Amino acid sequence: MHSLSLKLFTGFNTGTRRPWPGGQRNCRDIPRTCKIIASSSENSGSGKASETTSSFVSRSQTYAFLKQQMEVAAKSEDYKEAARIRDSLRSFEEEEPVLRLRRLMKEAVANERFEDAARYRDELQLLAPHTLLKCSSDATTLGIRVQVRSVYIEGRSQPSKDQYFFAYRIRITNNSDRPVQLLRRHWIITDANGKTENVWGIGVIGEQPAILPKTGFEYSSACPLSTPTGRMEGEFEMKYIDRINTTSINVTVAPFALSIIGDDTDIV
Repeated sequence: MHSLSLKLFTGFNTGTRRPWPGGQRNCRDIPRTCKIIASSSENSGSGKASETTSSFVSRSQTYAFLKQQMEVAAKSEDYKEAARIRDSLRSFEEEEPVLRLRRLMKEAVANERFEDAARYRDELQLLAPHTLLKCSSDATTLGIRVQVRSVYIEGRSQPSKDQYFFAYRIRITNNSDRPVQLLRRHWIITDANGKTENVWGIGVIGEQPAILPKTGFEYSSACPLSTPTGRMEGEFEMKYIDRINTTSINVTVAPFALSIIGDDTDIV
């Protein structure tokens, strides 16, 4: 994960406290120097579910590749080829099951056909559950609010090599009446194949920021994946700094999607 920007700002439900795992903690914020503590692959259940997931990943790879090829053609001023790929993309978006169901669900909500919207949502849940997770999340633990938003970075991705690059922006707001300091981070990163990595590190982007009451801290970083979709979640270990010998707290970062197709933020 590469640091993209850093900004301090001012003025802007409860999670579960858990002990911080032991082991190696001396990694820096940029993930390429972080030690991956654990890696596993979840059992997807039935063979049919595994086949459905594999099919969706394959279609997503095709979609990402077409978008990149259209951008390359446009930059090289091969507009005829760019137009051809654009038309292929439009046909793909009309016929691809996940994109079609998402569009139908959005239209059903807009027209207040909520029974239809529920049916489309249930079909999506069976076909590609990853797509129902938003590319943003918002959680508060003991007055510490963490908001996240992710975005696909097409220019730094290479779908033909199974390399997908996602940036995410995090805003931490201290709505409590005590100052805190961010000590460590823990990320759980899962790709579309169910492979999970646990990553622990010191602070964020090389900092262990102190956050005063009613102020905040904001930063951006990034995550590479080998699949077109996935998810991240985690926690920040923090401590109160207005007293000595205080117990640390674990502040939840709620799950959010990493997706080349993004999400429809107006669908609830």
